[in-house]
Amino acid sequence: MTSIRIPLDAPNIGELEKEYVLRALESGYVSSIGPLVSEFEGRFAGYVGARYAVATVNGTAAIHLALRLLGIGPGDEVIVPALTFIATANPVVYVGATPVVVDVDPLTWNIDPDEVERAVTDRTRAVIPVHLYGNPADMSRLMDIARRHGLYVIEDAAEALGATYNGQHVGTFGDIGIFSFNGNKVITTGGGGMLVTNDPDLAARARLLVNQGRAFGVMEYEHLEIGYNFRLTNTQAALGLAQMERLEQFLATKRRNASLYRELLNKVPGLGWQQELHEGRSSWWLFSILVNPNDFGQDRYALARRLQGAGIQVRPLFLPLSRQPAYAGYGLKTCPVAESLHRRGLNLPSASFLTEEDVRYVCQVLLER
Repeated sequence: MTSIRIPLDAPNIGELEKEYVLRALESGYVSSIGPLVSEFEGRFAGYVGARYAVATVNGTAAIHLALRLLGIGPGDEVIVPALTFIATANPVVYVGATPVVVDVDPLTWNIDPDEVERAVTDRTRAVIPVHLYGNPADMSRLMDIARRHGLYVIEDAAEALGATYNGQHVGTFGDIGIFSFNGNKVITTGGGGMLVTNDPDLAARARLLVNQGRAFGVMEYEHLEIGYNFRLTNTQAALGLAQMERLEQFLATKRRNASLYRELLNKVPGLGWQQELHEGRSSWWLFSILVNPNDFGQDRYALARRLQGAGIQVRPLFLPLSRQPAYAGYGLKTCPVAESLHRRGLNLPSASFLTEEDVRYVCQVLLER
């Protein structure tokens, strides 16, 4: 098996992270009790421009928590994009609601507002736009649709920390936004997530529910609601604080990577890539291409094997939700744009520690056909 020379993405951990984590370990606060969790929440909220941030064990838990906070459950429908990681839809099922899949825009690859409008019924309670691979969705149109139909908006910004739409950070347009700190995300806490909102009542209840519904400031283990063990640890928060200090550096590298890919692959027959909206600025968590085999001379499956053979880690775009075996019995509709993008799409190495030479090597191998 060929060893990986250039990874798709991976944690960028250095001396600063070690210092922060060692400080947490030496303090004795290593689990979910400790001052660094609230410090991390405060710094994160300040960065994205939200009034409140509540740390969670992962991004999936943050979506689950958001649905619970908004009272979404059996009999309700939640609109989700066809092209996304399965964790966008799974929490809808966790709360007993029904995911309704709609197609995506062929240029941005994000949820298509026209398809959202057509999918609204009297059972629709919410829409979950995903800022796919860090690229902002059309939040102006989506928020207009939500307001007109009385829908909640939960932004899945798991991959999009640092991305903006009209100068505003994604994740802060809707009722609730969520982020992920998995090992391969823009920043990492090893695992972990964040829920952000401007609503003080939602934030207060979120803090209750992540801690098993336990009342604050009382000696007894009194639980006001059936909650969850969704807490982030103090050690993870230490890692997150260090990563936040380096975030702008990470984003600058990812955007440089994307710019260099576009420069080197520009005008190559049969290749295209995800497009930013005029109002949007992507975090470029992952730079991804589309391969037209008739013009490029090779399909994306063969290209992927060739790149992997050279030690370059790549992966296909997410499998559309309607094709996921886990959703075989849910009657999700097939979405032709998402299907076409998946057939042709490939994520390229985008780690925040890649050098220009790494990106040039990827493009060199990619074009050797």
